[in-house]
Amino acid sequence: MAALLTAGGWDMGEWLDAFRAARPTCPIHQHGADAYDPASIRYALAWKPPHGVLASLPNLEVIFSLGAGVDGILGDPELPDLPIVRLIDDDLTYRMGEWVTLQVLTHFRKALAYQEHQRAHRWVEERQPAAGAVRVGLLGYGVLAQHSADILVKLGFEVCAWSRTEKDTDVTLHVGEEGLEHFLAVTDILVVLLPLTDATRHIVNADLIAKLPQDGAVGPFLINAGRGALQNEADVLAALQSGTLKGASLDVFETEPLPEDSPMWDAPNLIITPHVAAVSDPVAVTRYVAKQMEAYESGAPLTNLVQRGRGY
Repeated sequence: MAALLTAGGWDMGEWLDAFRAARPTCPIHQHGADAYDPASIRYALAWKPPHGVLASLPNLEVIFSLGAGVDGILGDPELPDLPIVRLIDDDLTYRMGEWVTLQVLTHFRKALAYQEHQRAHRWVEERQPAAGAVRVGLLGYGVLAQHSADILVKLGFEVCAWSRTEKDTDVTLHVGEEGLEHFLAVTDILVVLLPLTDATRHIVNADLIAKLPQDGAVGPFLINAGRGALQNEADVLAALQSGTLKGASLDVFETEPLPEDSPMWDAPNLIITPHVAAVSDPVAVTRYVAKQMEAYESGAPLTNLVQRGRGY
């Protein structure tokens, strides 16, 4: 049972070596580089595959996502009706928790202001509230957000979350459309970790930003490590320029790499990272995929399957 690796823009050498080490009995081919018989492929390991590639594999049985999101797979208009396995991996989860915590603390502890004081040779003390006075809200409450919430709670922040559906959690959870407005009203630092669907595209816009409180202990601040299309970048830029947002950290953008002439580069109090909040580690991910394959071949059900109707 052969596998096909298709992940545009990635260094495939590491991935091929890692998969061969994790699953030496399963031949793997790289799309666009290797000659292979499409009929021999049973598994696809994919990240933003070219449209039509998966449909060209007549005996394909399972599609494995190599990243946390699946919008790059679901966006294929020729996508075959087959199981898609989401990536749920501790390494990815921990990396996201690190990045989210770093960005929350950067804004909370006034790191950008102190950088400016240092450049100007000024010894200035910024007012610093206690963590317990600051409300961090997680927009989207899947595995990555839940882990980040655990860290932030331990640091003393007042943490709440918003989810489309009910979840079992110790933090205050706001649910559904009726819960969104109240969630925003009690959020000083907004952390966006939603999947990208038709319902969430450009959810972070001027209207949403205007609902964040201006009278909290800090902020409002925006942190987005979900998907670039979750944010209306013109609205985010305008909010930073006007001071409606006191600052932001963005790891994702609608166009990546971010164009050199984008005005986002020069936005005030904005931290930009190049989609590195939670980079997929080839060894960890292929180990996860190999375990799923072995279980599937032994007759066990696949886990962490995408629900296409939801878009994640």
